[in-house]
Amino acid sequence: MWARPLVHTGEPGGEDSIMKPSHVAFALAIVAALLLLVAGPGVRAQLWPHGTGFELMRLGAYLGMGVIGLSVVLLLLPRMRRTHPRLLLASMLLAVVVVAIPWHGLREARRLPPIHDISTDTTQPPAFVAVLPLRAGAPNSAEYGGEEIAAQQRVGYPDLAPLRLDLPAEDAFEHALATARLMGWELVDADPASGRIEATDTTFWFGFKDDVVVRVRPDGDGSRIDVRSVSRVGGSDVGANAARIRAYLRRIGG
Repeated sequence: MWARPLVHTGEPGGEDSIMKPSHVAFALAIVAALLLLVAGPGVRAQLWPHGTGFELMRLGAYLGMGVIGLSVVLLLLPRMRRTHPRLLLASMLLAVVVVAIPWHGLREARRLPPIHDISTDTTQPPAFVAVLPLRAGAPNSAEYGGEEIAAQQRVGYPDLAPLRLDLPAEDAFEHALATARLMGWELVDADPASGRIEATDTTFWFGFKDDVVVRVRPDGDGSRIDVRSVSRVGGSDVGANAARIRAYLRRIGG
């Protein structure tokens, strides 16, 4: 008995085809997901610059949209809907996830002000000292941008404000320092005399370095804590610095 041929020469997409359209859709969905998955870690591992990482995410999103369209078309075909519905639905679901992640980031970037320097005190923001050598060559300056930045912050993050504690400044400083360590930040300097704490936080996915300075001052019978968080790269932080400050102050206050 002759062996069955590996490739069917009849109807394209038939049961014996090496690569069915449904398999193509699923393979493309996998490629789109891989582009998304490697974009950030590649930047973190210094395999490519952050601009390339963003382009990989964009390419993955476009490919994901193509997979969604292809899957919908194939599901409209009775033969495909009858023989490979689960594979096509899996392809579509995976592609939706791939598209949704960068789409959410883009939507947030458009909704929030395009700034990367956030402070609870926009009149006299805490100043960096020890971190400055680490920022040498960074695209973003550590100098505060003044009223132009402050006005955008008031619109985008109106809730950010100094934290007041019913503790002497010395005790508040120790509490602020312990909380900075709990946040997982890399401590750069802690100066009790000036009430200044400086640290660096590394983002999870892309490994971006954002610098933080905490200032603790006496305030009547208690103390006042101000926090400033600044990205080293990128025009917009998509809310990352504000979220970091909120989380830190929430932890101190709690």
